[in-house]
Amino acid sequence: MCGIVGYIGTEQAAPILLDGLEKLEYRGYDSAGIAVFDGENIQMKKSIGRLKVLSELTHDGATMPGIAGIGHTRWATHGAPSDVNAHPHFNGDASIAVVHNGIIENYGKLKKKLMSKGCEFRSETDTEVVAHLLDYYYKGDPLAAIAHVMHHVEGSYALGILFQDHPGEIYAVRKDSPLIVGKGKTGSLIASDVPAILKYTRTVYFIENEEIVRLTADSLNFYNIDEEEIEKEPTTIEWDISAAEKGGYEHFMLKEMYEQPKAVTDTLNPRIRGNQILIEELGMTDEEIRSVKKIFIVACGSAYHTGVTAKYVIEGLARIPVEVELASEFRYRNPILSEGTLVVIVSQSGETADSLAALREAKAAGVRTLGIVNVVGSSIAREADNVIYTWAGPEIAVATTKAYSTQLIAEYLLALKFARVRGQITEDELADYIRDLKRLPQQIELLLNNKTKIQRFANRYLAARDVFFIGRGVDYAISLEGSLKLKEISYIHSEAYAAGELKHGTISLIEEGTLVAAVLTQEELYKKTMSNMVEVKSRGAFLLAVTNTDNVEAEKIADYVIYIPKTNPYFTNSLAVIPLQLFAYYVSIGRGCDVDKPRNLAKSVTVE
Repeated sequence: MCGIVGYIGTEQAAPILLDGLEKLEYRGYDSAGIAVFDGENIQMKKSIGRLKVLSELTHDGATMPGIAGIGHTRWATHGAPSDVNAHPHFNGDASIAVVHNGIIENYGKLKKKLMSKGCEFRSETDTEVVAHLLDYYYKGDPLAAIAHVMHHVEGSYALGILFQDHPGEIYAVRKDSPLIVGKGKTGSLIASDVPAILKYTRTVYFIENEEIVRLTADSLNFYNIDEEEIEKEPTTIEWDISAAEKGGYEHFMLKEMYEQPKAVTDTLNPRIRGNQILIEELGMTDEEIRSVKKIFIVACGSAYHTGVTAKYVIEGLARIPVEVELASEFRYRNPILSEGTLVVIVSQSGETADSLAALREAKAAGVRTLGIVNVVGSSIAREADNVIYTWAGPEIAVATTKAYSTQLIAEYLLALKFARVRGQITEDELADYIRDLKRLPQQIELLLNNKTKIQRFANRYLAARDVFFIGRGVDYAISLEGSLKLKEISYIHSEAYAAGELKHGTISLIEEGTLVAAVLTQEELYKKTMSNMVEVKSRGAFLLAVTNTDNVEAEKIADYVIYIPKTNPYFTNSLAVIPLQLFAYYVSIGRGCDVDKPRNLAKSVTVE
């Protein structure tokens, strides 16, 4: 959530800051602001609402001259969205400006102390405490003041800082919130994420916890919390800026849905050699794989839903017990992590706060950890014992599509690798599974090309108030994701249920005209789920069925049927989720919602 940018160099800073903030809009925000040193003073402009308000206020940056500045898009935590609460924030005499992502957990105690010293606060934010605290410790040396502040604040933070009497410098600091720096042709930059600075450089440095960076127009210097200079290795970003642009599509979400065949192919191909699965980055010997006694899959949101699918696949193929945990619960319930446990952390951004905390909990317990992430160099990727990357490329829309699909692929591959090493499947069986995996990209493309039919159906349900998704086994996992997609971008109340649970209470909510989406891709469960469909149909529900091409019996019960191509039952999620993504997208479009930036949501949740 939120976004930070900073620039110091030879060009005007304000237009670069606004451009960078625009590239970070996907992260979610309610206000925006920039601060620029004009040669004498730090000038600041900020406003509630979309970035275009700030752009108009500053005439696209033209009214804020200066070659050093910082910018921010805020998602409210402490204090309601307002011009005053928007970042940046000043100290008392406006000689220090700060932008901040994260949460200062002890800000109340610090604020009370600072007020007793005569500090006057203008906002309700925790961030303003940082600006005043920097002022309190500042004796002419920015590095020393920052180090003092780091020793006293608790919580998570990524900071961009301007000091008026050090006009040739910008400072950046990080603890548990993502931050990168880069060196371009005309200057140095900071940002929360790569898209903000990719136009200016492909060479970036990922800042580790409790590291400080001093940026000048032509240099980058890195320090630890003890103010000792350290060396860092740069990372070259391979993907092009066009990958983070719409490319002719109306929305990023639609573009990213259509990128799923390629993303799935890119995640599959490096790990398949003939009829063998080679996951070199897994870093586990066959003996270590055979010694795994239990797997925890820990994640949030859609990544958690892929874990629910993976539980069925890993237990079914590899015969290893799997528990799927919400990261926000895992870290607080004192989990039993014994010898032989593997903890798999799944996250698109690799920066999800709860997932990162769960990873650290597992590492502290001494068990092996594996990250499944999309962002190279992200915190989870760096801190996990090993990492499997999902080669989805940049995903800008808040509602995940291609990252979800590639996470499924990574989990399928992991299940098959473990199953073969542990002798649970034969070489011939593995060859059959691989054949079906290789067909998925073409089958996904086939479903995407059926969008017109789904759009027509979606237009009938723009005014729906409640929608229910039901399924059994893997189909329940698909239902969870289909329901989340609909509610997060269309704002229609939607729930997913294991179909067998309907009669234990939920069926009382079904009334005339209620839309129920039933997923039936597991052949051995057809009859059971169709019985549940009859139950809701008899109570007035309108039934949408998503099922395999051979299940024509569904047409006798459902009012509308979407067929998916035949694949192995373990892999049906990869296909059945596509029409559900399209349905959610077209309902959202029809209702006039902001598809790429749904209200109250952020792409990367970097605070609890």
